[in-house]
Amino acid sequence: MDYLSLIKKPIQNELDDFVALFNQSLTHTDGLLSQVLSHISKRQGKRMRPMLILLMAKNFGNVNNMAQYAAVGLELLHTASLVHDDVVDESTERRGQSSVNASYSNQVAVLVGDYLLSTALLSVARTNNLTIVEILSELGRTLASGEILQLSNIDNQEISEAVYYDVIRQKTAALFEACCAVGALSAGADDIAIQAARNFGSTLGIIFQIRDDIFDYYESSEIGKPTGNDMAEGKLTLPVIHVVNNTSDAHIKDLAVKVKRHEITPPEIAELVAYTKQHGGIEYAEKMMYEFKNQALTFIDQYIQKPDIKESLIAYINYVIQRNK
Repeated sequence: MDYLSLIKKPIQNELDDFVALFNQSLTHTDGLLSQVLSHISKRQGKRMRPMLILLMAKNFGNVNNMAQYAAVGLELLHTASLVHDDVVDESTERRGQSSVNASYSNQVAVLVGDYLLSTALLSVARTNNLTIVEILSELGRTLASGEILQLSNIDNQEISEAVYYDVIRQKTAALFEACCAVGALSAGADDIAIQAARNFGSTLGIIFQIRDDIFDYYESSEIGKPTGNDMAEGKLTLPVIHVVNNTSDAHIKDLAVKVKRHEITPPEIAELVAYTKQHGGIEYAEKMMYEFKNQALTFIDQYIQKPDIKESLIAYINYVIQRNK
C-alpha cells in the first residue's frame, strides 16, 4: 500500500506551498554557504514532520501562513540539529549521502548549523505568535539537553529502558510533539486539544525512533549507516537493552558494558547484534511499537473528525512502523 500518497492526499496543495517556502529558506548568494545549503537540500527527506503540522492544522481548522512559517521553522531547526549531531557523533553519512562535516569540515558544519538555527528562528518569528516562538525555543533547548543526556548516558554503566525512553522523549519525540502542538495551535484548537495533540506527537516520535533503532540490526545501504553503528558509537537501543536485562549470560552483559565504554570491537558488535536478534530483541521492540500505536489511535478516534485526515494519520502511523528506511 502506498502510505505516503494517503498521507499527502488531504494536504497536497499545502505541502507544495511548504516545499517552495522551505527551499527559498535554503538559498544564499555566498559561494561556500550556497554550496553547503545546496548539499543539504539534496538530501531532503519525505517531509514527515511538516506534513504532521499541516495535517493537524487542517484537522482543527485550516492551514494558514502561521502554520506554514511554523512548519518551515521547525524543519529548519530539525535540519540544524542533524548537522550538529553529525559533528558530535563523528558521522560521515546522513540519509545515504556524505554528511556536511565529512564533505567540508567540522567548522563549516557547526557554522552552517548555526545559520540554519537562526533562519529557523526568523521563520517562526514570522508566525507573529508568541506561543509558537516559545514552543520552538523550548524545543531547541530540549533537543540540546537530549543530546547531552545521550552523551552522559554513554558513560553511565546502568542499562535501563527508562533512560532509553528519557533520551528519545527529549530528542525524536520532542520534535514530533512540537509539530502536533504547533499545528493544532495555528488552527485555533483549545488548550485541551493542543495538549492531546502534544501527547499524540510524543507517542508517534517514540514509535519513529524505535523503528529507526531496529534498522541498526540489519545491513542496508539505503539506511545510510552500517549494522551496529549505534553500538559503535556507544549507544544501546531498545532491542539489546531488553535482551541484556533478561539474560543470565555474563558474557553478553560484559559486551553491553564494553559498548558503553567504547571498548567493543567490530566482531564483538556482530556477536551482540546476532545474540539480540536470536533472543527476541527485535520482536520485543516491535511489540512496544504496536502498544504505542494503540495509544496514538485513541487520540485519532477522539480528536480527528475529518475522515480524510483520519485516514491520513492512520496511514502515517502505519508508514512509520512499516517503513524500511
